[in-house]
Amino acid sequence: MALEDAKNEMDHAFTRTDLKGPSFELTFAGATSFLRRRYSKDLSGVDIAVTGVPFDQAVTNRPGTRLGPRAIREASALQAPDPAYGWPFDVMSERVIVDYGDLAFDYANVPSFPGLLTAHIKGILEAGAASVVLGGDHYISFPILKAYAEKFGPMSLIQIDAHTDTWVDDDMDRVDHGTMFYKAVKSGIVDPATSVQIGIRTSNEDTLGVNIIDAREFHRIGPEAAAARAREIVGDRPCYLSFDIDGLDPAFAPGTGTPVWGGLSSAQAAALLRGLAGVNIQGGDVVEVSPPFDTTGATAIAGAHVAVELCQLLGWRMRGGA
Repeated sequence: MALEDAKNEMDHAFTRTDLKGPSFELTFAGATSFLRRRYSKDLSGVDIAVTGVPFDQAVTNRPGTRLGPRAIREASALQAPDPAYGWPFDVMSERVIVDYGDLAFDYANVPSFPGLLTAHIKGILEAGAASVVLGGDHYISFPILKAYAEKFGPMSLIQIDAHTDTWVDDDMDRVDHGTMFYKAVKSGIVDPATSVQIGIRTSNEDTLGVNIIDAREFHRIGPEAAAARAREIVGDRPCYLSFDIDGLDPAFAPGTGTPVWGGLSSAQAAALLRGLAGVNIQGGDVVEVSPPFDTTGATAIAGAHVAVELCQLLGWRMRGGA
């Protein structure tokens, strides 16, 4: 596909025959998938499966993150023709990426949700693909990490967030967006000593041994130094990257369930994610995009860029970093 094809080609989410390369479809029209990738439930030969989890059981005060995956896909159409800026390669041209669609679940049967999500991600991993997940409230990371830990053992976690989400909660069956990493550490699926949380700016006395680069320190040392420290903490261990969009300051992402001032700018987040190239990332998510609270669409645009960077980080690992 080339730029001149835009006048003739449409609905690449269903019609494209090649699974690599950019899409020059009209950005304002056509069937919307993530980056105009083809929708597919066939993961044969797929490197990265992008999947949505439209779930918002437990977001503090502001519901609406169930609409996040749809908004992120729509915003990603603006980026579909262009390689990610600042990288020496284009993951869309090198790797097979499909939009795997959304998790199906019974919204009225909340207790069944975690097991369904873990099984969903296990299916992706068993097919040999990595997952990039569009959320959804932040609780979804816990069932996802269960699937990853089953394959790789205890995971290192890089979390970009305003909150640690390690508040005490020993009821493993509770579905809560503020305690899932407490449960992940306590159940042994996340190794706190090789994990790091970046951008934290809410109080929590017990962080369970997870390394913290809080927002004040981040602003003092800058994104490149924060990325270098994160790479040092994680080492070469299998890593999962979770980006809560409220890691950004509300000026850059107002449409989130739990906005907190003093956060990262979008420019800082871009530099941080680019600086994480080289970590042994196996998967990631971007969560808490709540479109009803941002009529500008800026939050969904930020979420789409984060998801692209997650794909690039995975592609960098898959190509051996060269």
